[in-house]
Amino acid sequence: MIPFSVLDLVPVREGGSLSEAYAASAALARTAEDAGYKRFWVAEHHAMEGIGGAAASVVLAHIGAATSTIRIGSGGIMLPNHTPFQIAEQFGTLEALYPGRIDLGLGRAPGAGPELQRALRKDLHAASEYFPQDVVELRALFTGDIDLPVKATPGFGANIEMWMLGSSLFGARLAAKLGLPYAFASHFAPDHLDAAIEIYRRDFQPSEALEKPHVMAAMTVLAADDDAEAEYFASSQLQAFVRLRTGSPGKLPPPIRDYRDSLPAQAQAMLAHIGQASAIGSAATVRDKIAGFIERTTADEIIVAGSTFEPEHRQRSLELTMDVLSG
Repeated sequence: MIPFSVLDLVPVREGGSLSEAYAASAALARTAEDAGYKRFWVAEHHAMEGIGGAAASVVLAHIGAATSTIRIGSGGIMLPNHTPFQIAEQFGTLEALYPGRIDLGLGRAPGAGPELQRALRKDLHAASEYFPQDVVELRALFTGDIDLPVKATPGFGANIEMWMLGSSLFGARLAAKLGLPYAFASHFAPDHLDAAIEIYRRDFQPSEALEKPHVMAAMTVLAADDDAEAEYFASSQLQAFVRLRTGSPGKLPPPIRDYRDSLPAQAQAMLAHIGQASAIGSAATVRDKIAGFIERTTADEIIVAGSTFEPEHRQRSLELTMDVLSG
């Protein structure tokens, strides 16, 4: 069986608080560790009241303290929002706290409008153009493979596993050129998945960190006792996705029975489109859908995403999924 990992957006639910969201993420990470998942990643999002992962490195410190063996990391850090030196210091600190457990997934899309750009004091369009050079500089701050005028402390010499993230062909090409493992965000952007994997594997250049290409593909996965229950629990995330895509994001809402059937055709088509990389249902349904996805992509690793209104439902989903995959 290939490795399985977990992506958590640190969801903040309606009627809930940030403190509760962080506690739920720590509990989910412990469940993932106990169940045998390889990694637990959180994602950087800003100015979104329903997502608590804005300060990703701080959240990872919290997750690290709650666990002992599972790898923890970013899925990802949006590097244009930062300087390479700052990220080297932050993740160098994490590696010193939790040696041999830290992943650094990097993304290029800042996902920010003019207001957030001003708040971050960054020209994010210009910063995105410098993304390849910034990735090379960040790696050098850890490895010393380029002579830089300043040394990150902490950071220099840290045993960090760097990853390239992507939802288009750009990240695939850059990951291949730099010899980095590659994670594709197919759970919300499945269109370029097959082409990106093909380009990455075809053009991969071995590096000191990685001898051969390694692809991790993301899926929305939610397992429950039967298909109807899983669909009900999944409706919270489906609602959040539709609200985001229609310009009205907010906190994670409670589940709704038969939610898909209540939607207009355009919204149903939107959910069907992202459903290309999803497995929602009973343990057997989830097993079969994941198997078909792996056969299609020949992924080396799968990372599972998905939020539920009640945190224990996602914990149970992780357990059911791993049980049926390893059984």
